[in-house]
Amino acid sequence: MSWKNERLKIFALWLFILFNIIFRDIHQMTLKSHLEMLLTGYYNGMEVTEIIMLFGAFVVNIPISMLLVSLFTKQAISRKLNMLAGSIMPLILLTSPPTDMDDIFHLSIEILALVCIVRSSFKWRKE
Repeated sequence: MSWKNERLKIFALWLFILFNIIFRDIHQMTLKSHLEMLLTGYYNGMEVTEIIMLFGAFVVNIPISMLLVSLFTKQAISRKLNMLAGSIMPLILLTSPPTDMDDIFHLSIEILALVCIVRSSFKWRKE
């Protein structure tokens, strides 16, 4: 596979992960119990503070940033950063375990895509 195709494949996988994260969050917002919990200022028994919101912003910016990294950085840098981000994201995603079946589904798909990113990046060599 040419380096351009490899870049596009990794870009598409990051986009796929990002869409899954966004859709899962939007889907959660449609649940009455979820909205009631958020209105209390607590999420799964933990107070939602500015630090937690900042951490959430940082986490969601990993796949957003990796979209740009995948397309616009040199191959050697892109390869290393994709392996790093693809290895860290499952650990971050697993810090908030799924609470229902659709969350398990989305998490499984996201982790599978991350494995594909790490595997593709590992096999991606200069041509």
